[in-house]
Amino acid sequence: MDYRLLTEEEIIILENNGCTAEDWTAINVAEDFQPNYIKSTSFYGEVNLGVFEKNIEVSKDFVKHTGITRSTLRNVTIGDNCLIENVAGYINNYTIGDDCFISNVSIIETTEGATYGEGNLISVLNEAGDGNAILFGNLNSQFAAFMVKHFTDKNIKDEIRRLINEDIERNMPERGIIGNNVKIIGTKEITNTVINDNCEINGASRISDCSILNGPSDSVYIGTGVICENSIICNGSSIINSVKMQDCFVGEACHIANGFTASQSVFFANSYMSNGEACAAFCGPFSASHHKSSLLIGGQFSFYNAGSNTNFSNHAYKMGPIHYGTLERGTKTASGSYVLMPAKIGAFSVCMGKLMHHPDTRDVPFSYLISYNDDMYLVPGRNITTVGLYRDIKKWPKRDMRQQGCQKSIVNFDWLSPFTVGEILRGKKILENLRAASGDLQSQYNYHEYVINASSLKKGIKYYDIALRLYMGAVLKRAKKHDYFRKPTSTTGEGNWIDLSGLLLPESEETRLIDDIKNGTLETIQAVIDRFEEINDHYREYQWAWTYQMILDYYGLDEITEEDAQRIREDYIVARRIWIGEIRKDAEKEYAMGDVEDEVFNDFIDKLDHEIDYEN
Repeated sequence: MDYRLLTEEEIIILENNGCTAEDWTAINVAEDFQPNYIKSTSFYGEVNLGVFEKNIEVSKDFVKHTGITRSTLRNVTIGDNCLIENVAGYINNYTIGDDCFISNVSIIETTEGATYGEGNLISVLNEAGDGNAILFGNLNSQFAAFMVKHFTDKNIKDEIRRLINEDIERNMPERGIIGNNVKIIGTKEITNTVINDNCEINGASRISDCSILNGPSDSVYIGTGVICENSIICNGSSIINSVKMQDCFVGEACHIANGFTASQSVFFANSYMSNGEACAAFCGPFSASHHKSSLLIGGQFSFYNAGSNTNFSNHAYKMGPIHYGTLERGTKTASGSYVLMPAKIGAFSVCMGKLMHHPDTRDVPFSYLISYNDDMYLVPGRNITTVGLYRDIKKWPKRDMRQQGCQKSIVNFDWLSPFTVGEILRGKKILENLRAASGDLQSQYNYHEYVINASSLKKGIKYYDIALRLYMGAVLKRAKKHDYFRKPTSTTGEGNWIDLSGLLLPESEETRLIDDIKNGTLETIQAVIDRFEEINDHYREYQWAWTYQMILDYYGLDEITEEDAQRIREDYIVARRIWIGEIRKDAEKEYAMGDVEDEVFNDFIDKLDHEIDYEN
């Protein structure tokens, strides 16, 4: 914007309105500036002012004329048509955009050396360990998971630090910025903070050394009593009701509320935190905690609902509308082991992707672990045929509240993928080997320190086989529909797969990513993020390469002919109908217990009845 000096007449009007200035010649104004709406305001240092020529909405259906009243400004630039009133302390070293409403605040200031939460090194998974995650505005769940996973590799750590530092330096503002259409009301202190367009801070206690980011169509809301320090808050998120947050990253569309306390933690994509506490926690997409007694500490979570120390009923609740969700991809501690979480019946845990409690059980997925006296009973694959899993498959995509174009973190919703199916194959092999080693006449089998009843082992093999046939049939159906039903032209996708907090990818692609960062092929943070997107864009291609080889191994084939495809399709339909039938039995069992209303039960059964529509 082009500015001019104040005229003598304008200075007289300002002085008559109760305004003072350390030096009137340091006050610059827009060409069409009029001084009438500036009253009882003191100016220090260099101040640049836009025009104040229209009304602004301060609350629904309540508008006031723009201007500046009862404020102290030092080294500030203010855009057009802002309303700034009742600044008890001062606004110092800030650039403020157009159409902003700032009212009843104490201090808004940038001090020397401000970093706005960028470059903050924190330690997740180990609250007493060295820092292993660097916070910056473009961080997503994939980059965070990759960084934490490989931070012990000095070469990759140094390269990541360099790329992040270069990215931060390119984007670091000279002083604090408040974007366009921002509302800041009743807030005591805002220091060293960048606030992007359309964000609102209403009643917060202190916002210090933070970046509050927005997207093209969704913004951030920070509410009453919030204290937020050294943190980054991303688009679509809300932080309300006396939350205390320090050294954290909050990704898109997260909701943190009701006195929740968080330190040295990251939260991504639709996470919901209320009442409890997080310390050194890596909360991937769709992590949730509702209870006052919940403490997420030193663990890695995703598709996760934390129970309370006194109430674990959420984890067993299946059909009713209050159920938020069981575990999908696991709860991992810093040591790499998986934790046992008590629930409604005895003490079992449900995990869609991995069994928890002990490293030796991670290759027996979708299982229950039941404590009976001093014995631990393993029920393999049981969760494949539950109402809870069926509901989870349907609900997670619907609960993605992120706006299109604002989805930094990648979330793959496939419940059966090369990642989970690879573990199903290993789980099935373990059970078959146990049976082969001990014979069919055993009443119980021992897997490490766990007991597997013979009936559970037999059903586990059955459930795993159902899942495998479901997966193969679905992938084959998609290949035919999208015209890539042929022998893969590339081997990329074969071998082990991994989960980078929502991104499912071949391990070979992660290795390629590491090499390209180390050798300088990927020269910027954006290039690394683009690589994650590229890998995700090729997911179906990589999946087909993996699945094609899996089908050959499963059916003992050299290639997949049309006759083979027809056989696989028939197996898929049979398996699907058995799967739905088992889920129906689980629903009827729950209904018979009297825990579910007729309307909820009938609606669920109706959905199952329509599953036949998806067979073709």
